[in-house]
Amino acid sequence: MAARLVHATARRYDRNASMNGISRCATPLLAVVLVGGCASQQVAPAPSAPVATAPSTPAPSSPPTPAPGSPPVSPASPPPAPSTSGALERGRALLAAGDAVAAAVVLREAVRAQPDLADARASLGLALYLMGDLDGAVDELRGLLRVRPDVNDARLTLAAAMVARQDWPAARAELERALAAQPELPQANYTLGVVRYAQGDLNGAIEAYRRVLVLEPRAHDARYNLALLLKLARRDAEATPEFLAAAEAGLPRAQYFAGAAYATGAGVDRDLVSAITWWTRAAEQGVTQADEGLAQLRQVASGRSRRGPAERQAVEQAFGEYRARLWTGYPGLAREGDEPLGVALLRQGRGVEAVPVLIREAAALSEPALRTLETLYDQGVDGQLPAHDARIHAYLKTAAAEGRSRLRP
Repeated sequence: MAARLVHATARRYDRNASMNGISRCATPLLAVVLVGGCASQQVAPAPSAPVATAPSTPAPSSPPTPAPGSPPVSPASPPPAPSTSGALERGRALLAAGDAVAAAVVLREAVRAQPDLADARASLGLALYLMGDLDGAVDELRGLLRVRPDVNDARLTLAAAMVARQDWPAARAELERALAAQPELPQANYTLGVVRYAQGDLNGAIEAYRRVLVLEPRAHDARYNLALLLKLARRDAEATPEFLAAAEAGLPRAQYFAGAAYATGAGVDRDLVSAITWWTRAAEQGVTQADEGLAQLRQVASGRSRRGPAERQAVEQAFGEYRARLWTGYPGLAREGDEPLGVALLRQGRGVEAVPVLIREAAALSEPALRTLETLYDQGVDGQLPAHDARIHAYLKTAAAEGRSRLRP
């Protein structure tokens, strides 16, 4: 898959083993996806970009492509002639605007006018790379580096092109040369982590991602990748804190793995309430494995699994504690009897807020919340919520599949 390094693993949790009563199959690893700059059909991000801090999608794919810019003129470069300077500046402007194709045309003019101008050649290589002409970019950049090996930005672009072609040895060689000249480049270290992992160098990849985090502690995608690699190395005590940090930063896949760690006690004390909390957050952002984990816990609580009475009671209590904790986010809201939080919000005319809260409560086995959602879907609330709300319908389909509600058209 373009711009994604996928390592499909067979490391599912043992379906027959038990972790304090919960089957390990409640948290399948399924597939490990490294956020990184590997590409086969699309180009990878420009190598000089800062590492992304917080991807917003459930299964983050690659660091965002930076606003492209051309490498600085090396002190040894000859000054551009007036006509060349104009073409170079137009090319840079087109790159900054995201029009790599037009930029390549203009930058070729600059290179033809002044072939020894490193800035123009490096910018042309970047333009070719961004438009997907990897062979052209490699040829242009290698030609430049043969005569100007000190142009490090060109070397980084060349390394990214090699990553896009999945030429891991060549990419690693260029990255290591670039980092020998400039060790404190977060994105270069990040990409080196991807390359080392692709080559099977697990410890080398871990080292590279740790270096990224020293340089840029807010590089949460690098932290997530580091956690995945530590988990693959069966170093859960190190992996789980990294998953938790990335989860706190909002990465949905990290939230799933944080929930899995709490559900099984991998690298952290077992805590089913925390597992439910993290899985709920991940599920709301589209992570299907988190939905599956919650569904399996509901099966345990309903007695439809092979877990014993003690485990069933533990899961029921965890869902109840999760529902109780939801109230802490609304300290000024008065509760009438045992009503769900969502019902209290409806009483205050806060229907927009009430629906997602009711869905959370119903997913945590609140029968009153589920019945309220059914009524809301069928009837709505005047002035607050129309009938047949799409969010409620989607949830009721899930509940119906589990036998907790009737299917609605």
